[in-house]
Amino acid sequence: MTQVKTIEGGFSGTGRKFAIVAGRFNGYIVDSLVAGAIDTLVRHGVDPNNITVVKVPGCFELPLAVKRVGESKGGHDAIIALGAVIRGATPHFDYVAGQCAAGLARVGLDLSLPVAFGVLTTDSIEQAVERAGTKAGNKGCDAAATALEMVNLLDKLG
Repeated sequence: MTQVKTIEGGFSGTGRKFAIVAGRFNGYIVDSLVAGAIDTLVRHGVDPNNITVVKVPGCFELPLAVKRVGESKGGHDAIIALGAVIRGATPHFDYVAGQCAAGLARVGLDLSLPVAFGVLTTDSIEQAVERAGTKAGNKGCDAAATALEMVNLLDKLG
């Protein structure tokens, strides 16, 4: 069998700077995501002084704030976007969730900076609670792990 070269990122956060940009809407859910993300970063060697949390009104505002943070002189290695969009009886959910996801993807590509997508898009409050630290784990932790891995991977890719 032919040996294939595989390049993967690691999870070392030592000496790294991260920003967490979080929506205040559905704050009772998002606060748990933020806590999970911070815990994950610190457990992987990130100095708490190198973590900045930026709050925005809601998920629709995440892309612009993430772009501004990414362009700032703070020199963040990655940005973690956190929020919760919960489906209601109107199509508002579809517009907010879709534009948020598309905007965050565009910012990451435009800035060539890892932007981890930790925005919950659920059908119910119960599903959001499950993903913010109960049955389904904490998606804030997952987003932080993704940010760590991408930072390390991009270093290896040059």
